[in-house]
Amino acid sequence: MTKVEEFEELRPLLFSIAYRILGSVTEAEDAVQEGWLRYDASTTRPVSVKAFLSTTVTRIAIDVLRSARVRREEYAGPWLPEPLLDDPYEDPARAAELADSVSMAALLLLERLSPLERSVFVLRDVFAFGFDDIAAAVGRSEAACRQLLVRARRHMHEGRPRFEADRQERQELAGRFFEALSQGNVDGLRSLLSADVELVGDGGGKAPQLARTVAGAENVARLLATVHPLMAQIGITWEPRDINGRPGALFHDREGKILHILALDVLDGRIQFVRSVINPDKLGHLGPVADAWAIDREVKQIRRRTP
Repeated sequence: MTKVEEFEELRPLLFSIAYRILGSVTEAEDAVQEGWLRYDASTTRPVSVKAFLSTTVTRIAIDVLRSARVRREEYAGPWLPEPLLDDPYEDPARAAELADSVSMAALLLLERLSPLERSVFVLRDVFAFGFDDIAAAVGRSEAACRQLLVRARRHMHEGRPRFEADRQERQELAGRFFEALSQGNVDGLRSLLSADVELVGDGGGKAPQLARTVAGAENVARLLATVHPLMAQIGITWEPRDINGRPGALFHDREGKILHILALDVLDGRIQFVRSVINPDKLGHLGPVADAWAIDREVKQIRRRTP
């Protein structure tokens, strides 16, 4: 195999590692591309191309994450991961781990970890790398990596929900949710939400966003049932899609451009979190992005005219 063929065969794995470390599609793609440049420039052939490229991309991702954490601390409003529609890496033997680790809930838990803890956890518990390869990737001893993993698992375990619905239940609940949303049905929405549901919006200061997290079934249901019928009047449409392996939807303007995404987390037969990403910087990889400010002005005009 040529270098290009070897790299392209491993690209899905490399991207999936980088995305879980970074929580950003664009930064993960950049890390993978930088990994290729370093591999292409190497004059010696590694014993294991997979180990070499995984190590290289992991180290790049760790460096990027360290600088990204500073920006995220100064982020305007809540920070959410860049939405991922399709994870390119598949491994039937690790299907459950791969699906769980890419959810928004899991990625937000990973934000609690240090860059080294996060990388060790991703490489070991998600992709089942050996400690020798992990040690080489993060530049620590195997013993130190084992300690990092213990701490990472403890943090992840403390934040994980006790129970999550299976895929079919999630999809059925999501279908009812979006039907009620389209109808502006407050009672229908309320019946699907947990009592302590939270609606979180990520605009990053670059698009209209919620002033704060909206909590409680009544508040969330009324807000959603008020806003989305108004948006429908100006041609906003939605299509059901899995977002980070969980049910959700892409919302488009009348020209088909991406306005925002909604992602749902289901616990104990109810929707526990509704997450919206409207920051245009986080949507560009999905296609052309709508002018959210213009749409917001149209919606406000309709609301003023509505008796």
